[in-house]
Amino acid sequence: MITWHGTLGAMATEQSPTVRHRRLARQLRQCRERSGLSMESAAAALGWSRPKLVRFETAKTRPKLSDVAAMLELYGCDEAIKLALMQLARDIRKRGWWSAFGDVLAGSFAELEDDAVQIRAWEVQFVPGLLQTSDYALAVIRAGNPDEPEEVNLRRLQARMARRAILERQSAPALVCVLDEAVLRRPVGGPEVMARQLDALVDVGKKPNVSIRVMPTGIGEHAGMDGPFVILGFDSPLDPDVVYLEGMGGEIYLEDVEQVSRCSVRFDRICDQALSEQESAALIKDIAKEYRKSHGSSASPIASPLA
Repeated sequence: MITWHGTLGAMATEQSPTVRHRRLARQLRQCRERSGLSMESAAAALGWSRPKLVRFETAKTRPKLSDVAAMLELYGCDEAIKLALMQLARDIRKRGWWSAFGDVLAGSFAELEDDAVQIRAWEVQFVPGLLQTSDYALAVIRAGNPDEPEEVNLRRLQARMARRAILERQSAPALVCVLDEAVLRRPVGGPEVMARQLDALVDVGKKPNVSIRVMPTGIGEHAGMDGPFVILGFDSPLDPDVVYLEGMGGEIYLEDVEQVSRCSVRFDRICDQALSEQESAALIKDIAKEYRKSHGSSASPIASPLA
């Protein structure tokens, strides 16, 4: 299954699939199938059109609590399942940290990322948002939104910095990030900003839940040449992995099991060709030194725009 959202910079619609929404849709479908009812029979018994039920079961539309209750009653679910799924239906609309940034941040990916227990990322253009320093992030945001007022870009920066908190919490996800060496050698924000960003990568790579690897330029052709992607993994077998892609056309989520499996195999091959964590850290340190040498600076801190 492929889910596509809007144009770049546009907010996700209210129908954007979230972890809880996808879980509810999947379990409602499974309840119907266990009851032996076809899509057509269930829709007719509920007094709905078939497309309405399809939208509920594919997470295209968020059902009302009364709709969920009606489905569970028709499907003959036991009381424990009813209680669990009714609570899940209520939780769909829970406000996460991202809701405070609804003016500049589409919550769909933020919620998926927040609920993930494993994040595997391959990046070829820039340091992923979870690992960005504030100065580096602001340079990236300004480059991607050159016509926006500065206050809007600073608001985007606040949202991006808030995202980073997931790596600090007790239930932090396992993050495996592979960066193309070109990412390290692109002086986003200038040599001084880039040197501090590379220092930050080395530091965060020391966390037990974070692995940072580098795909060296000298490797030649490699498994990641088709472009960047992120694989989000969850702790429930009812929530299969999701692959996230982003480009000028907007956001794409791959949920088909075979597609996700191919991306997972591709990521493993990328890891096989990348430098080890120790080799990667050494290379990152060396490049940081090159930036400092070229800039003639010890890269002393500059006041953050959020300070």
